[in-house]
Amino acid sequence: MRKRGWKTWTLRAITAVLGLVLLALLGAWLYLRGSLAQLDGERKAPGLAAEVTVGRDQAGVPVIQGASRADVAYATGFVHAQERFFQMDLLRRTAAGELAELFGPKALPLDREHRLHRFRARAEAMLARLAGPERVLLDRYVAGVNDGLDALRARPFEYALTGAAPRPWTAQDSLLVVWAMYIDLQNNVAPREIARGWMREHSDPAQLAFLLPAASAIDATLDGGAPPAPAPLPAHAPDWWGGALGTNAQAPIKLAGADFADAVGSNNYAVAGARTASGAAIVSDDMHLGLQLPNTWFRMVLRFPDPAVGQRRLVGVTLPGAPPSIIVGSNGQVAWSFTNSYADLLDLVELGTDAAKAGQVRTPNGWETPREHVELIAVKGAPAERFVVRETSLGPIRTVGGRDYAVHWIAHDPQALNLNHLKLESARSVDEALAVAAIDGIPAQNFVAGDARGNIGWTIAGVLPRRSTPPEVATFPLDPDGRAPTWQGVLPAADYPRVLNPGDGQITTANSRQLMGAGAERIGDGGFDLGARNRQLHDGLLALGGRMDVRQAFGASLDDRALFIAEWRRRALAALDASALNGKPQRAEFRRLLETSWDGRASVDSSGYRLARDFMWALYDLLYGQANAALKERDPKATAALAGSRWPLVLARLLDEQPPGWLPGGYPSWQAVQLAAIDRVIAAIEDEGKNLADASWGARNTANVAHPISMAVPALRFLLAAPGDRLPGDAHMPRVAGPKFGQSERMTLSPGREEEGLYNMPGGQSGHPLSPYFLAGHDAWAEGRPLPLLPGKIQHTLRFVR
Repeated sequence: MRKRGWKTWTLRAITAVLGLVLLALLGAWLYLRGSLAQLDGERKAPGLAAEVTVGRDQAGVPVIQGASRADVAYATGFVHAQERFFQMDLLRRTAAGELAELFGPKALPLDREHRLHRFRARAEAMLARLAGPERVLLDRYVAGVNDGLDALRARPFEYALTGAAPRPWTAQDSLLVVWAMYIDLQNNVAPREIARGWMREHSDPAQLAFLLPAASAIDATLDGGAPPAPAPLPAHAPDWWGGALGTNAQAPIKLAGADFADAVGSNNYAVAGARTASGAAIVSDDMHLGLQLPNTWFRMVLRFPDPAVGQRRLVGVTLPGAPPSIIVGSNGQVAWSFTNSYADLLDLVELGTDAAKAGQVRTPNGWETPREHVELIAVKGAPAERFVVRETSLGPIRTVGGRDYAVHWIAHDPQALNLNHLKLESARSVDEALAVAAIDGIPAQNFVAGDARGNIGWTIAGVLPRRSTPPEVATFPLDPDGRAPTWQGVLPAADYPRVLNPGDGQITTANSRQLMGAGAERIGDGGFDLGARNRQLHDGLLALGGRMDVRQAFGASLDDRALFIAEWRRRALAALDASALNGKPQRAEFRRLLETSWDGRASVDSSGYRLARDFMWALYDLLYGQANAALKERDPKATAALAGSRWPLVLARLLDEQPPGWLPGGYPSWQAVQLAAIDRVIAAIEDEGKNLADASWGARNTANVAHPISMAVPALRFLLAAPGDRLPGDAHMPRVAGPKFGQSERMTLSPGREEEGLYNMPGGQSGHPLSPYFLAGHDAWAEGRPLPLLPGKIQHTLRFVR
C-alpha cells in the first residue's frame, strides 16, 4: 500500500508540474497573441477629418487611404507602432545613447559613444524650429503611434523579456530615428580618419600616395572622367609593412575577410525612357544594411487627395519611427532611390593644449574653453552613470590614443535634419526632384530619380559641408594650427553637383566615386567603395541594350558573377606551379578546387570562389597585419582596409610588378608570399574542422538574420530567426550578400506604371513571431525571386472613424 501510495503521489506531482508548465505556455501564448496588431474592425480616432482605411494583403502590406495627408500620417503611425514598436524604440535609443536602460551595463560603451553627440538635445532644438504643415503631420504621426501602442491588448513581447515598459512616443523621438540613420551610415568616417592618420605618421609621402590611391581605372564615374595616373611605386615599403601578425600562435586562424569586413552598402540605377520598352524611366534600388528581424523597411501604399493630380498614390518603403514619408519609391510621376554617398562629412580636428592655459584647447579658430554638459545614462539594474560631454565650437571632444579631437560632423549642424523629404511626394519631374534632394535634411545619399516622361538624373540628397580644405587633406585628422581649416557651414543647394539625362541613357551608383572632374571636390571622399561593384553594374546594364522592361532591370541587382575575384583566382593558380605542389597535397587540393569548383560566380556550392576570395584576404593579413594590430590600439574599428578601400588594387600591382623593396622580410620571393597566403587559408579552414572540398562559399555565406532579442535569449532563436539560407553573392558584385549584411530591399519600377513594379526584402512586414507576416516573402528574397511591388487582394480592413 505504501509503495502504491508513493507512486500515486509521484504521478500527481508530475501531473501538477506538467499542468503548471502547460498553463505557463498557454499564458505566454495568450500574452503573445494579445500583442498582435489589429487587422480588422473599427476604431474611433479623435482629430480625423474623415474615415481612414487600412487594408492589408496576404503579405501584410497596408494600403492606407484617407481624406487628408494628416489623416494618412495618423494611420501610418498607428500601423508602425502595432507592427514595429520595439524596432522604433531601439532606433531612438541608439541615437540618444539610451540602450543601457533596456540591456544593462553591457550597452554602456555604445551609449557613451552615441551620447557624445547629444542628439536628444539637438532634436529638442530642431523641433522648436519646426512649424506649419510639417509639424502638423509629425504630430499626427506621433498621435497615431501612441494610439497604436495603447490599442494593443498586451505590450509588445520584447518588453516582457527585458522587464521594461514601453515609453510613449514623442516628436523628438521621430527626429532621433533619422539621427540613428546618420550613425548607421556615417559612423565609420571617424575611425577611417584615425586609420589614415596613423598611416600618414608611419609612411613617407610617396609610400602614402601609393598605399592610398584616391581613384583608379576601375571606377565608372557618372561624368566618364579619366582617373589620375597611378602614383609611382616607391623603392621601399614602410617599416610596418609585412610585419608579424601579433596573434597567439595557439589560437585558431581567422582571416580578416571572414567577418565580411568590406561590406558597404547599396546599388541604385536608372534607365532613361529611350532605352525602356514603355518609354518611362526605370528606377531600381537595393539599399545594403545590417540585416535583422524585423527588416529596416516597412512597405506601404498611401492614398489621399491632392489638388495637382486628384488622387495621390505613394508607393514604396517607410522607416518605422521616422517622420511619415516614403523613403524610396514613387509618387506616380517621379520615382527616386538612394545609395549611401560616402561623402566626406566629418573632420577630426586635433586640439592643442598648453599648461599655461589650463582648461582651454586650441582649434584652428583659436583658444577656447569647452562647454561641459552632464549626461545621465540610465542603466538597468545599476545606478545611472554620470557622463560629461566637453564641447568646442567645432563639436564634442573625443579622446583617441591620448590625443583630444574635436568631432566636427555635419550631423551636428542645425540644418542636418528637416522634413523637406515630404516635398518629393508632389515632385512632377526629375528636375523638381533633384531640387528637393538638394535641400533634404537626411544623411547624404546618392539620389537617383526617373520620371514618367523618361528623364533620369542624379545628385546628392542630404546636407553637404561647404569645404575649403582640399579633399586630399580633409580625409586625415587636421592640425589645430589653422593651416588646414575644417569645413564651414553647409553647401548651398545651387552648388550641388548633378547629372541629368546622360548620353548613354543610364545612371548607376554603388557607393564608389561618383565624379572624376568638376563637382567631386564638393563631395569629398568619406570612404568610397573600391568601384568593382559599380563597374560591373554599369557594364551589365549597358549590355542589356535598349527596350528593356522592369523584370530585366530588376535582374541587374542579382548579378553574382565573380569578375573581380576571378583575377585573384588567376594569381593563385599561377603561384601554385609544379614546384609549389611538390610534396604538398593540401596545396594540390587547393589548386584542384580552384580549377574544378568554379563557375565564375559567387555560388553557394563553389569552393573555388571561397578559396580565391580567402587567398586575397590572407595576403591582406600577411602584409597589413602589423598595421592592423597597431590601429586596433587606437580605435577598435580602425583598419587598413577602412583607411583605403583600394588595398586589393595595391596588392595586385605589387604582385604584378614584384618590387624587391616591398618584399616582406622572411620571404625569398613574391611567389613565397603568395604560397604563405594559400597555406594560411588552408590552416584557417582546417581550424574550422573542415576539409577544403567542404569549404564552399555557401558554408561561409549562410544567412544569420534574427531578432535582436534572440541574442539576449538564445533559447527563443527558433521563434525569432529566419532560416539559415546559403546565399549567393558577395561584396564586389551587384548581388551583395553576407550573413548579417546585404540587400535590405530590392525595388524596381517605372513611375506611373507601378503595377509592373517588382520587390522583395528579408523578413516580413511584422516584427511579431506569431504574425503571419513575420517572414512573409523572406523566401523570395533569399532566392532572388521578384514579387509584385503593389499589394495583392485586400484580405483585412481596419477603419478609423471620428
